[in-house]
Amino acid sequence: MTMTITELRRILVECAGGDDIAELDGDIATLDFEQLGYDSLALIETASRIQRDFGVMIPEEQLIDVKTPQELIDIVNSQLPGAA
Repeated sequence: MTMTITELRRILVECAGGDDIAELDGDIATLDFEQLGYDSLALIETASRIQRDFGVMIPEEQLIDVKTPQELIDIVNSQLPGAA
């Protein structure tokens, strides 16, 4: 199993307290989290959810440097079992 932008979008919306995935509609992969309205606390919550759902721990030091959803997806997928 790998993380997709759809999966991350669902997690982001749920962590922000929303229930409408359309809130993050469109191509968000390369947009900065800041542009999307996600601050460091929202990303920490997202990382916690990723750890629960995917079993991937993202250190806070690494999370600070993540700027876009695609960067976060790449980190998660590189740590999943079976990643090259």
